[in-house]
Amino acid sequence: MQRSKRFEALAARPVNQDGFVVEWPEVGLIAMGSPNDPVPSIKIENGKIVELDGKPRAEFDFIDQFIADYAIDIAAAEKAMAMDDLAIAKLLVDVNVPREEVLKITRGLTPAKIVAVLNTMNVVEMMMAMQKIRARKRPSNQCHVTNLQDNPVQIAADAAEAAIRGFDEMETTVGVVRYAPFNALALQVGAQTGRGGVLIQCALEEATELLLGMRGITAYAETISVYGTENVFVDGDDTPWSKAFLASAYASRGLKMRFTSGTGSEVQMGYAEGKSMLYLEVRCILIAKGAGVQGLQNGSISCIGIPGAVPSGIRAVLAENLAAAMLDLEVASGNDQTFSHSDMRRTARLLMQMLPGTDFVCSGYSAVPNYDNMFAGSNVDAEDYDDWYAIQRDLMVDGGIKPVTEEEVIAVRNKAARALQAVFRELGFPPITDAEVEAATYAHGSKDMPPRNVVEDLKAADDMMKRGITGLDIVKALAKNGFNDIAENVLGMLKQRVSGDYLHTSAILDSKFNVISAVNDRNDYRGPGTGYRLSPKRWDEIKNINQAVKPSDFDI
Repeated sequence: MQRSKRFEALAARPVNQDGFVVEWPEVGLIAMGSPNDPVPSIKIENGKIVELDGKPRAEFDFIDQFIADYAIDIAAAEKAMAMDDLAIAKLLVDVNVPREEVLKITRGLTPAKIVAVLNTMNVVEMMMAMQKIRARKRPSNQCHVTNLQDNPVQIAADAAEAAIRGFDEMETTVGVVRYAPFNALALQVGAQTGRGGVLIQCALEEATELLLGMRGITAYAETISVYGTENVFVDGDDTPWSKAFLASAYASRGLKMRFTSGTGSEVQMGYAEGKSMLYLEVRCILIAKGAGVQGLQNGSISCIGIPGAVPSGIRAVLAENLAAAMLDLEVASGNDQTFSHSDMRRTARLLMQMLPGTDFVCSGYSAVPNYDNMFAGSNVDAEDYDDWYAIQRDLMVDGGIKPVTEEEVIAVRNKAARALQAVFRELGFPPITDAEVEAATYAHGSKDMPPRNVVEDLKAADDMMKRGITGLDIVKALAKNGFNDIAENVLGMLKQRVSGDYLHTSAILDSKFNVISAVNDRNDYRGPGTGYRLSPKRWDEIKNINQAVKPSDFDI
């Protein structure tokens, strides 16, 4: 038949390159409201939960048992569970009810009850609730710093630029596993060149990640994944108890840590048990609560394509973020892996967290062009900075980063590359040439960088671990070569490891190493005029974008 030219034009739009599926509850392809989700219930005998969401204790799987024994406040449970779902939802959005009063109820809810409450809410109501329920008053942001070649010079320069743009946390990973020590080292030097107090991590297999942290090269971890069905845990040779033990290993060595989960992971691994994605994710959130970690990276993360394909999927992503906040956890709210060819859909997904604010609006803003992002590409990348700044300015909202000038970026990238050059020279690693420093100073991405001798780099990275090089060795190398300010910043990070103050929920550090957390920057939103408000200084940072025409531009 003859085609409508209008429909032909629509078919060619980027959004129609995305994948969409109808709901299929039997295999878990349903975001919220599966007919197979359990009905909320709880029964407590002699201080122990003996029934959870319709299941007697004798039938608990190990996730049920862990949640029942460690994650639910038994003292609050019976009263909270007896409340109407709508009544709890209204408390979440009511500006007259303090956050602390709501938490007294939400900490006593079962997974199915939390889901039942969230099922009553639309996205605007969830955003209203998030503005009140998140733990830390001030919103923040986290970025990815990676590249295709694992080039440490580029990582240092990119990290320094990201730091002056305002990111409070940075995460790297590797294409070649043995490059990890150099990536972590470069990220630490670069981040502390941009400003003191930036927290960094290197996402790897857990033993190496923990070792880098214990040596003072990295400061936090978040890639400790938990899942909502027992079969997925078993496939990974893990249990909630093994994850909790690992979490304690990090925290006992002064390393900030949070778990990672997200809607869709169980579907992706084939073990959704016919339950909704949100219900399984809420089980993950309660595992994080029971394990005692300070927070959770959730928002579907690497599984975002699955909820993004089903009805109400992006609503479910916001719901999972809110559920984590309802349990008083730090929330790094995704906006991580890319999921759509449509700029409109990408922005709509982003605004769900950016407008109300979360502890970390992104848990992976790509501070590099997406072709260099080794986390499979991000919802936003280095080419979206100006759009992000414009949205902050348009809406008078704090998305956690700020505009900078080209001159500032060039200067700090050059300084970071030179600092890493000095550290490599002092520690006997393969030299960083002046040509590499020059390239990193002005590079857009790895396509602009000269190649390094990978074989020699990998030998040296192995040697770095065998020699037991620590953060203190980095401090000495920087100080010996005249980079005293960067050395002081790296030393400041090591001091934080001793004090442990940044292990509080939602903790970040300012440039003077003051801890800002849910303890001393508690969210106190109670409606208009309360909670986080842009200070005049912060508003000046956000609104004064480089493209704006100024009166001084005219000769009058």
